[in-house]
Amino acid sequence: MSDSDQDASVTKTARLYRMVMEKHLCPYGLKAKDLLERKGFEVEDHHLTTRAETDAFMEEHGVKTTPQAFIDKERIGGYDALRKYFGQAVKDKNATSYQPVIAIFAVAALMALAVSWATFGTIFNVRAGEWFISFSMCILAIQKLQDLESFSTMFLGYDLLAQRFVRYGYIYPFGEAFAGILMAAGALTWLSAPIALFIGSVGAVSVFKAVYIDKRDIKCACVGGSSKVPLGFVSLTENVMMVLMALWMVLK
Repeated sequence: MSDSDQDASVTKTARLYRMVMEKHLCPYGLKAKDLLERKGFEVEDHHLTTRAETDAFMEEHGVKTTPQAFIDKERIGGYDALRKYFGQAVKDKNATSYQPVIAIFAVAALMALAVSWATFGTIFNVRAGEWFISFSMCILAIQKLQDLESFSTMFLGYDLLAQRFVRYGYIYPFGEAFAGILMAAGALTWLSAPIALFIGSVGAVSVFKAVYIDKRDIKCACVGGSSKVPLGFVSLTENVMMVLMALWMVLK
């Protein structure tokens, strides 16, 4: 047997210590085990089944968290440390990201195309575009309504009307959802269009001032109060879409 064949036949092993308790199963332990197995390791899976056992393990190894993985007698660490060890990116919890907005707009677009296909048998029609905007408004409103208090607090950081009338920050998501639902139905345009035009115009002016005039580097409340989306072009686009949709519905 050649040296290369012998190397290929050697099984890579890793030891993993993770919490597997009656009332708690550590999700990062499962992720660490899956990652090791996908990298070709045979995992010696050690379960920490009690709080006392977990505390004793952490004291013994001088660590503050579990899971803990060991490869070739070297302690690598937890799930994030394993990702770094294998050259994979580790997400910065404080970093800004457009991913939430991209996900919302992408799903809204696919929903609009699906409804268009089911209704008209084609995706190539104006109504699909209208549904895209109205569905986007509804999904964005849901994000805000999940934690209205957090949203209104972040919203106060840049919205000009909310800074003068604090309660507007609590009303805004309901107005966005209401207008979006009516626009999706194509009903009560006399009511939905003015609402969308008003909140969209105020929002667009507020974002433009904060970003392009005051040059402020803050996060947008467009996808909720825990948002990591930077205030900027995407936030402005959301408001401009509402304004254009409102004008289109009136002119149509």
